[in-house]
Amino acid sequence: MIREAEDIIKILSGDNSIYADIFVEKKNFTRIHLESSRFEKIEKGLDMGVGLRNVLPWKTFFASTNNFHKDHLLELSRSLKRSSKEEGNKIKDDLHFKEIKAQYPFSIDLDPMDVKLEKKLEMLKNMDNMARALEKRIKQVRVIYIDSRQDVSIFNSEGMAVEDTRKQVVLNITVVGEDKGEMQTAYESMGGFQGFDLFTEERIEGLVRKTVKRLSGLLEAREAPMGVKTVVLASEAGGTMIHEAVGHGLEADLAMEGMSCYKDMMGEQIASPLITVVDDKTTPHKRGTYAFDDEAVPSERTIIVEKGILKNYLFDRFHAMKYGKKSTGNGRRESFRFKPIPRMSNTMILPGKDKPEAIISSVDDGIYVVKMGGGQVDTVRGDFVFEISEGYLIEKGKIGDMIKNATIMGNGMTVLKEIDMVGNDLGFGIGTCGKDGQGVPVSDAQPTLRIPRIVVGGRAL
Repeated sequence: MIREAEDIIKILSGDNSIYADIFVEKKNFTRIHLESSRFEKIEKGLDMGVGLRNVLPWKTFFASTNNFHKDHLLELSRSLKRSSKEEGNKIKDDLHFKEIKAQYPFSIDLDPMDVKLEKKLEMLKNMDNMARALEKRIKQVRVIYIDSRQDVSIFNSEGMAVEDTRKQVVLNITVVGEDKGEMQTAYESMGGFQGFDLFTEERIEGLVRKTVKRLSGLLEAREAPMGVKTVVLASEAGGTMIHEAVGHGLEADLAMEGMSCYKDMMGEQIASPLITVVDDKTTPHKRGTYAFDDEAVPSERTIIVEKGILKNYLFDRFHAMKYGKKSTGNGRRESFRFKPIPRMSNTMILPGKDKPEAIISSVDDGIYVVKMGGGQVDTVRGDFVFEISEGYLIEKGKIGDMIKNATIMGNGMTVLKEIDMVGNDLGFGIGTCGKDGQGVPVSDAQPTLRIPRIVVGGRAL
């Protein structure tokens, strides 16, 4: 498609154009949904198409299609150019693409596309049976499996032609139980830029047992206390706090344009000196890993916060050009149907020097959070509210009873500044991050953290 791409880029780029690109995608996927011991959905599909974009100061003009015919793409390019009221041709006639094939420093041992559907179905059935055998109070089990292979080609007005292949697997289980008229829910997931070999019998059993154990605990748990407490976030919590309460506010479209509490704070102290935050697209096998972003920018390990000092925001090309910065390789899109925007990848607080057990033993009266649930975040003010999916009382340095119906409430910037102990461990979580109607695969991670004072919502004991 090199010849067609050159013609399209030349059509798109007018006198005022500062950038143009083409995003070509072919995505094969499998999605299996088992619920109430029945397969509700078994889907194998192919989605493919082309996204065209032209950038002027400071507007983006975008169009997409699933018609690959050259004449159609050329006419769509002319239409897009007319909509931007552009004239002229800024790109030189001798535009030639530098062809690059993305390489990864790790391999996929068993491609999910090579695994028979029957084996995937059997895995989900076994998980359903195992969960129900472990806990008789379970009323519902939901298991969802997804695998995908995304082949992309990206051409741009800087002369780059990048080909990349990204593979993803995700497996999650949700169990719902009831005891004495009260319902509780537990959820767990695993996956990443991995092959089907990730799903060993040992890992599958561990995933199910961990989820059911959490549910059983919640059905027997005490009501959460209410008030200002010392909270220890376990590394198992996976970094939900850093992703939601902090990370989104550091994405350039929000941070540079007045929709984040971190606007105009580059070089300032925004966190405890114990805190260093990175966004690392190069971490092997993680869900937010890629070799190039969706604008053909090579991936990198971006230091966002270093020893408490804000060092950078997460930039795509548009906002990097607009504000005279360098793209950090965070221009991402859900598919060819969307324009790229600044998004996190694998975002994490780096480990510190404290032993996790020492952090717990330092707390006289507090809460130990093992898993975070859903919540709400105001990126302008930095305020957040999160559910605690699995939490325990800490009494005189010891982990005590499990609690239920708990939340934590605070301000992201305040919490970052007040963290006074950082563990030497690191735990990852996975997810699909939603923003502006788009979902992209991400991971987040953190060590064990101690927050001296934060509001815990619950019911008085």
